[in-house]
Amino acid sequence: MNFTTPVIIDKLPFTLMPGEGLLFVGSCFAENISRLAADDQFQVTANPYGTMYNPVSIAHTVERVEKIPRVVFLTLGTNHVYVDRGTGLIVDNCEKRPAREFQERCLSVKECAEALGRVVEDICRRQPEAWVVITVSPIRYAKYGFHGSMLSKATLLLAADEVCSRYERAIYFPAYEIVNDELRDYRFYAPDMIHTSAQTAEYIYGRLADVCFSDQLREFLREWHSVRAALAHRPLHPESEEYKKFAADTECRLQALKEKYPFVKC
Repeated sequence: MNFTTPVIIDKLPFTLMPGEGLLFVGSCFAENISRLAADDQFQVTANPYGTMYNPVSIAHTVERVEKIPRVVFLTLGTNHVYVDRGTGLIVDNCEKRPAREFQERCLSVKECAEALGRVVEDICRRQPEAWVVITVSPIRYAKYGFHGSMLSKATLLLAADEVCSRYERAIYFPAYEIVNDELRDYRFYAPDMIHTSAQTAEYIYGRLADVCFSDQLREFLREWHSVRAALAHRPLHPESEEYKKFAADTECRLQALKEKYPFVKC
């Protein structure tokens, strides 16, 4: 008997290598996944100019990033934007200015797709070998009302589908669907019942690993996770000879790993 409806995900057209550079731009959900990637020793850049939620603000960040890696993850949170009444421009951060100086509005599917299309084109122009992975954050926005939140996510899903159909180097990863169809239970949410839990981020990261981690990366992670677990060990008797031998052995293993994989930081 099955108690879930697994989301079928095809293998991605690229594989990740040990220590590879990754760029994450988008909502706080992107930051949760990026932390797990950093723990696995990827060279991660995540939201260098702050958390961004809508496609236009995500585009603004990518434009400012100097070096584009081979793989970029964009996580869309909402189609709601704030427009500066004085300039008519969409702002990324209201900088604690009075609310009366801004007008909130919703981007259309067309506007979202156009912004995302510009991002993909910009990335591929600067890094022709780049792959752009687009996801939609499963985190709901209660302040819009739950119907309004669903409309916002629907807009983003339609825009993401349009862009991934148009650009060969853009790929959709179904994080939103995994949470809503595969993990359809409040135990996968944080206590506020809005944000997802750390366990959920780990699960989605694992599903991503299933479809794009290379054999070389898996071998590295087997070695690194073993060393990381040893480093995290907290002994009951740190002065014992047994623990001193364990600590010395762990340090030797770490140094051997760093010699084999110079990018390892610990």
